[in-house]
Amino acid sequence: MLAPRDKRSCPLKHLAYPLAGALALAALPAAAQTRYDPAAAFAPLTLPSAANTVRGANGMPGPGYWQNRSDYKIHATLDPAAKRVSGTATITYTNNSPDRLDYLWLQLDQNLYRPGSRGAMASGRVPGGTSDGMTIEAVELLSGGKTIAVTPVISDTRMQVPLPMALLSHGKLTLRIRYHFTIPGEWGGRMAWGKARDGEVYNIAQWYPRMAVYDDLRGWDPLPYLAQEFYLDYGDFDYWVTLPANMIVAGSGELQNPQDVLTATQRARLAKARTSDATVEVIAPSEIGTPASRPRQEGTLTWHFRMENSRDVAFAASSAFAWDAARMNLPGGRTGLAMSVYPAESQGPDKWGRSTEYLKHAVEEFSRRWYPYPWPNAVNVAGIATGMEYPGIVFDGIEDTGKELFWITAHEIGHSWFPMIVGFDERRDAWMDEGFNTFIDVYESDAFNHGEYGPKRDSEYAEGGGNPVDEILPVLADPNAPPILSRADTVTEKYRHAVTYFKSALGLTLLREQILGPERFDPAFRRFIAAWAFKHPKPADFFRAMEDASGEDLSWWWRGWYFHNWTLDQAVTRIGPARDGAGSLVTVENRDPMVMPATLRVTFADGSKRDIALPAETWIRTASTDVYVPGPQRVVRAEIDPDHKLPDRDRSNNVAR
Repeated sequence: MLAPRDKRSCPLKHLAYPLAGALALAALPAAAQTRYDPAAAFAPLTLPSAANTVRGANGMPGPGYWQNRSDYKIHATLDPAAKRVSGTATITYTNNSPDRLDYLWLQLDQNLYRPGSRGAMASGRVPGGTSDGMTIEAVELLSGGKTIAVTPVISDTRMQVPLPMALLSHGKLTLRIRYHFTIPGEWGGRMAWGKARDGEVYNIAQWYPRMAVYDDLRGWDPLPYLAQEFYLDYGDFDYWVTLPANMIVAGSGELQNPQDVLTATQRARLAKARTSDATVEVIAPSEIGTPASRPRQEGTLTWHFRMENSRDVAFAASSAFAWDAARMNLPGGRTGLAMSVYPAESQGPDKWGRSTEYLKHAVEEFSRRWYPYPWPNAVNVAGIATGMEYPGIVFDGIEDTGKELFWITAHEIGHSWFPMIVGFDERRDAWMDEGFNTFIDVYESDAFNHGEYGPKRDSEYAEGGGNPVDEILPVLADPNAPPILSRADTVTEKYRHAVTYFKSALGLTLLREQILGPERFDPAFRRFIAAWAFKHPKPADFFRAMEDASGEDLSWWWRGWYFHNWTLDQAVTRIGPARDGAGSLVTVENRDPMVMPATLRVTFADGSKRDIALPAETWIRTASTDVYVPGPQRVVRAEIDPDHKLPDRDRSNNVAR
């Protein structure tokens, strides 16, 4: 998801911190010297949740791991004239927990738009407009051929459904809910409707009552929706959308009835796209709105989609959509379809004409590098709600072009891995889905078309594209900046982008490239993804998994970068002869609370150089350490972090002669 304060700026724009702020840090007085305490940096670390048989000490799901399941059948109608969605959701809920459940909790996120909602109060404003939220018409339990009416208790964006009989461990029940809501306009944020040149565009999400998660750490977790994102169960979805016959629908999952809603020509073009690496037009921009583009123009049609093993579904609809597609080549010989829908004004070789190319490459690259994409389709929608992700479908902007379109496409479809495959709790730990996804974006920008839009790196967040380890310095120096491990709802807009996206992603980049190295990081990261695919990992699970697979105690890193917002300052303070006279001693210091491994580059009197790896344990007992450099040649210059890879706040003390 992009930052909602500016829906045209995705997580590829600049931070609200000028680089000048970073440079000012170097002006701290030299007398400040050492603020580093090795006993604090390397102290034993208590992780947020204890290891047990459900969540193992190795960071993997334990032998007792369980999670509940929610399967949906949804019949909905989109009424463009009334700007309304009405529907019936039939939910089969399976209780895999060891507990008996006396009630169920569901999420009604549309209630964010009610006047006086908690989300409106938390932000200090109504989010652009108001509505009646989601109106619940009826709630029924279906049991033994009987229908039992239930009176729910609705509190803000949550609905509690009391059960006449407890749902026992390993039992299941079926719940049927009738509902409707008014679709928010452009102010809707993560879903909305608005106008394109040739018609209206609808981005429909949070459009049915969704089960809250019952997990091993909190039981029910019906955290109010304050405009953060989501935490959802997995299951299978069948959904039917009825709407005017002249509209095209793009949805999560695979279309089940193309013979009912597409013309023979469109079905043939889709079949061609399934075998083509080049983009194939299914509906050309010139065909938008023509009689030949639809099976019929009058009345309604019902589109049926199926999405398996997913945590959510969303769809987009418009009479103004062009549509193109191409084959995705996935691991194990599997294939899928990358597809884009967009209004005519978005078409063009530097615009949405390349969207499917971008989407196809990103899915293939993420699948090759990290974990295979599991679903049959991936869809990019040019619409009103921009920069938002759902399983198998993403909403981007009608006006996106060039590198911005590539970056936002790669970023939003990257969310298919985090949190759609790896089911992070976005409402509490937004840094995991946004930071992990921003991290994998870095390498996709390098890989696409020989680096056409690279290097992105994290420095693209900053005006001028500077070094990311410099751009993070103002964040680390800001006493009001929250730690990464803050509850997502407490992070103000000033810091949300800087910490949730940038610092979290840079932390993974530093862990991969400076602390562990790709040869240890990559297998550990893939192992974590595969183990937690379609499950619910927490921060402690990730920390334990990376330590177990890499063979490192990384408590000093988690503490400094994630639990705290500590700064780093490493220095070279002295060069002198070794006591045996056969070498040199170089004194290095760690002066700030955070510690990191570093490279020490020494230059000898004859001009030759040598790099010496300094592990974090160089400073495990003391802030100042003498590094012995053997050899007959005298060391005449020494520099710590010579390649400028670390977020060192004061580089003026990095060199000694």
